[in-house]
Amino acid sequence: MKAGIVGLPNVGKSTLFNCLSNAKAQSANFPFCTIEPNIGVVNVPDQRLEKLEEMVNPEKVIPATVEIVDIAGLVKGASKGEGLGNQFLGNIRETDAILHVLRCFDNDNIVHVDGSIDPIRDKETIDMELQLRDLESVEKKLDKVKRAAKTGNKDAQKEADILNQLKEALEAGTSVRAISISDDDHWDYVKPLQLITDKPVMYVCNVDEGAAVDGNEYVKKVKEAVANENAEVIFLAVGTEADITELETYEERQMFLEDLGLTEPGSAKLIRGAYRLLDLETYFTAGEKEVRAWTIPVGATAPQAAGVIHTDFEKGFIRAEVISYSDYVQYGSEAKVKEAGRMRVEGKEYVVQDGDVMHFRFNV
Repeated sequence: MKAGIVGLPNVGKSTLFNCLSNAKAQSANFPFCTIEPNIGVVNVPDQRLEKLEEMVNPEKVIPATVEIVDIAGLVKGASKGEGLGNQFLGNIRETDAILHVLRCFDNDNIVHVDGSIDPIRDKETIDMELQLRDLESVEKKLDKVKRAAKTGNKDAQKEADILNQLKEALEAGTSVRAISISDDDHWDYVKPLQLITDKPVMYVCNVDEGAAVDGNEYVKKVKEAVANENAEVIFLAVGTEADITELETYEERQMFLEDLGLTEPGSAKLIRGAYRLLDLETYFTAGEKEVRAWTIPVGATAPQAAGVIHTDFEKGFIRAEVISYSDYVQYGSEAKVKEAGRMRVEGKEYVVQDGDVMHFRFNV
């Protein structure tokens, strides 16, 4: 599961990627600085893991991770191959969620590909190119389905009706994620198309240092513009975040954040947001050798969660011994949780809850 950073050229995508991953992608003050996508595996900040480490004092701690992809900047006409359009659209299709970076600061020393600062225009430029590419995919599929529908195939007729609804919405400038379709089974026809505008999106407003705490008017306009999209909007000063990551010690970084009025880097909020956007959650294993955060899809059952550790755990699953995170913290140790009768034994149907501390019993 990976989230792709997208946006116009020169809005701060690669600088943001560097903040998140410390992978040092090339970033510079000219368009198309990024050509090949950069990929970083990023630790997910989680205070619960830190608390478990403090309580258990293990030999090592392993956090959950999320994969972030820095994709080449897109320009007007990308759906027709302008700029790096075909490459960009191919790369974004391979991701599971979109982090859409919008420039929300003024600075005459940093060029904008369109010559002025307008995040709503920038958003619409990207949206239009993604919608045009999706429209092309829908029309190709519709041509095939129509032929089957003419023979009286009822399933094809139903699919054609849904594809026509998608086509009309895309032509009107509506992304697939914002389309309301009455048919309950419509996603069975939509999902296989892997439409780009069907992917969940988070808008990342890149502000200047002065707006790092409260945002600015650009951010307000973005929030108003995406109100009907059911999309998250966050803001962070990407350039400032980059400066913070360059500091050598944790104490220096904390002092810098305190001077700005921040309790944590904005990049930490973004990473957690990307994790949620990908519909992921965390359970923990805790022992003297290792405290570890494991990543699972929201709604995973106990055997599926066990399979993340090893496929044999899922195949031979017998039961899960589960402690809620709040109980673990309240009672202070696994032994005391057991004494209080708060450890639960769960079977194959149990749906894992975010923050569960788990042991698995299995037999292969």
